[in-house]
This record gives sequence, structure tokens and C-alpha cells, in this order.
Amino acid sequence: MKDSNILMNPNELVRFLKKPASQFTRKDLMDFIEAFEIEMVNFRYVGEDGKLKTLNFIISSKEHLNTILTYGERVDGSSLFSFIEAGSSDLYVVPRFKTAFVNPFSEVPALDVLCSFYNSNGQPLESAPENILRKAHKQFQKTTGYTMKALGELEYYVNSTREDLFPASDQCGYHASKPFAKFEELRTEALRLIAQAGGQVKYGHSEVGNFYSETEMFEQHEIEFLPTEVEDAVDQMVVAKWILRMLALERGVEISFAPKITVGKAGSGLHIHMMMEKDGHNMMVDQNGLSDAAKKMIAGILDLSDALTAFGNTIPTSYLRLVPHQEAPTNICWGDRNRSALVRVPLGWNVQSNMIQDANPQECLDGQPQSSNKQTIEFRAPDGSADLYHLMAGLVVATLHGMEMDKALEKARQLYVDVNIFEEEHKDQLDKLEKLPESCYASAERLEAKRDVFEKYGIFPKGTLNSFIGKLKSYDDKNLSEQLYGKEEEIRQLVIKYIHTM
Repeated sequence: MKDSNILMNPNELVRFLKKPASQFTRKDLMDFIEAFEIEMVNFRYVGEDGKLKTLNFIISSKEHLNTILTYGERVDGSSLFSFIEAGSSDLYVVPRFKTAFVNPFSEVPALDVLCSFYNSNGQPLESAPENILRKAHKQFQKTTGYTMKALGELEYYVNSTREDLFPASDQCGYHASKPFAKFEELRTEALRLIAQAGGQVKYGHSEVGNFYSETEMFEQHEIEFLPTEVEDAVDQMVVAKWILRMLALERGVEISFAPKITVGKAGSGLHIHMMMEKDGHNMMVDQNGLSDAAKKMIAGILDLSDALTAFGNTIPTSYLRLVPHQEAPTNICWGDRNRSALVRVPLGWNVQSNMIQDANPQECLDGQPQSSNKQTIEFRAPDGSADLYHLMAGLVVATLHGMEMDKALEKARQLYVDVNIFEEEHKDQLDKLEKLPESCYASAERLEAKRDVFEKYGIFPKGTLNSFIGKLKSYDDKNLSEQLYGKEEEIRQLVIKYIHTM
């Protein structure tokens, strides 16, 4: 019997090998490479700067291919990580077969595969970003018995030469269609290529932000993913950002994930949705609604949210986005479907209603599966400068912290809001809430104060936290928002400096 999940999978390797990517072996990749006459293998990995790196191999023989897929290759760790000294800098990069995909941009037929770092003893590099996330998830699973799943909402701006045909209304681009959304085709092509590369894509759409200058236009879009285990959730976002930038290069436009393009216009966030599962069941709800486990998760994330900005809001312009009276959060609280809150509980398809039958009276639902529980919680602080592996690891640590924290449910109860806290009538409630940091420097101080939680269980190495703290403090951006108020040219120069973030 043919498996339609395999036949309909956009990943060429899955269809050819007739198995999910999680089951790919070295022999599978070799068989695919031989059958499709692949000439090149590209190792991909993320260094300290959060960007995708590349090591190219031209395949010279089957033996050569077998060797690189078995043993990986040496790289200079001191050029990838500031905390590795040049005197003992050799690292190994070893491919993770499940991440393999056909490179859609290479003129030479090529297979790309993400890699992990190993030290001179053949052990996982303690401070490698993907390993920190893997350690966090393993500890979380061991301690709680739950699996953590996540998805990201990847927002970005397309910047191009101004076009006046069918101009979009300023800051009214949400779900706009072509011709008012000029770069719909770039987005849909990105969706197709991300899916072919193994990304679990939910949907794409144009976002609120659009505006014009005399010569340029800026148009905001979003690609959202489906929930998957946290390691895979980050891998697919890293590849997606690379694909979007490559498409922009081909089309002669610029794509930026920067948190703020200009003051007064919508910034680009990177909201993270999370859920806990056990034995394939969503543990975020029970018969009474949001479960105690979910509330403990929220309490832990809120308790560490100020320190998490060190991983999720990593450049000075991040704090031009995190300002009051915008959809970007500034106060540490949570609520249901409340976009002014730091943690939001979105709709989760828990309603007992046959909406599909109401919209389609001819539809018969007999024999159809019941709606699965898709409940997540959404952390709304991060932006496009986020260091994705460290951010996700931090969120896993924060969730574990909440599960172990005394009086977590009481903390969740105290920080719940059911109103728009920016309305004048709720000012008293707003004044009681703690606020997120207002600069990179302040973010570093919050991480420093709470570093013991991140170092617990040996998940975040001391050197990694020291590196984040040192870099954030080096911006020396205390009171930057106040200093830049009304100085349009200085703001423009700052935006340009950080236009291409992680």
C-alpha cells in the first residue's frame, strides 16, 4: 500500500527513499547521491554569529563520499567561536543525516546537510549552539517526562525600488494580496523551497508593515511553521532565513530580519510558540482548560523573561521595537489572546463546534477525525536578531525552571491580565508589572543576575554566558532610545549598521 504522507512530501529525499527524514542513514544519502548524479556535498553549520556557514566538497569517488559522511571534517574553531583559542582550535563537523536537502540554488547538483560540532576527543562541543539546545531538551525530557515542541513566526521586510502602481496603505499590509502586496511570489517561492528542504511550514502571508520613502518601498511578510521538536524547529528556521536571503539576492532586492527598520513603523518580531507533549498527547490543556503544567511553564518563562532577552533581542535596535503602546511587549505578564502581554495563549481549536459544516452545509463529517488539540503558548519578545539555538535552549530551561519552581501556579495567577494594560483605565494594573530590559546593557545585567538557572544541569557553559554578557555590554546603549528621540538621521545610521542580523 502506498503511503500518501511519503508520496506528498515535498522533500525529494523522502519521496525517493520512501522513509521520513528522521530515519535517513548514511547509505540512504549515498544511494540518493548516486541515483541523482549529485556532484557536490555542502556541510552547513552555525557559528557564534548565528549565520549559516558552508564547507563544500566535490565528490571524487564513492570511497571519498563514504569518508566525509562517516567522519565529517576538521574546521578552525577559533574562527567560528571567540572563546576557542587558536593554539588548540581544531574541531570536527559531523553531518546530521536527517537534515539533508537538495540545494535549490547551486548550479552544480548539490546536497546540503547540517552538522554538529565535536571536540578533539570526539565528544560533542559543550559550547556549540546546537549542542546547548540538545542538552537542554534531554534534561527537560529526563526531568519531566515531556517532549518540548515549538514553532517560530519568521517576520521580515523586503526592501526594493519604489513602485507606485497599486500602492499599499501605510501600515495596513496585514494579509494583503497581490497587486497590493508586491512580493507575494517571493514569499510563496520561499514556502515551496523551505518545504523541499524539510521545513514543516504552516503558512505565509503579508504583514502589517509597509511604507515608502522617496525612492524605496518596504514591505513586511511572515512565514510561520508547524510545531516540531525544538531542535528541528530551530534547524528549519536557520535554513529558511538562508533561503529567503538567497531568493532576495537572485531578485536584486534586500531582505532584513532586523527588529526595527524605522521608528514609527511596525517592527519585525520572531514570536515563538511552544507546547509540551507526552506519549503524543498535548499536555497544555485538561478538562478545566489550560493545564497546571502549562501555567507552570508560563510562570517559568515569565520569571526568566528579562534574562531571555539576552538571547532573543541581541542588538541595540531591538530596544527600539520593545517600546510601550505597541504590539511588541514591554511588561512581564500573560493573558488569553492578549497581544499586549508578553506571553499570549492563542486560540487552540478547543471549541466544540462544527465550523466546517456551518461554512459548508453539504459537508458530511461522519468518519472524520476529531480536531486535534493544537494549544500552544506564545512568547512575544524575541525579534529577528535572536540567536535561535540559544534562545530556544533558554526557553526550554525556563520551562523546566517553572516546573520545578516553588509557588509557580501562584506566580502565574498574579501575572495574569485579561485587559489591554495600555488603556488609561488600567494604569494601576500596568504600574504593578515588572518591565523588560530597555537596552542590551540592561539585558546583560539581567542575564548575569540569573545565570545560575541557565548553568544548572550544565546546560549553558559559563564561557557562553560570559560571551553574551560581554557582547551585550559592549554596545554601551543605556538610555539609547531617549538619546535618539527625534534624531532621524542617527536612527537611520543605526538601522543600517544592524540591518543584517542573525
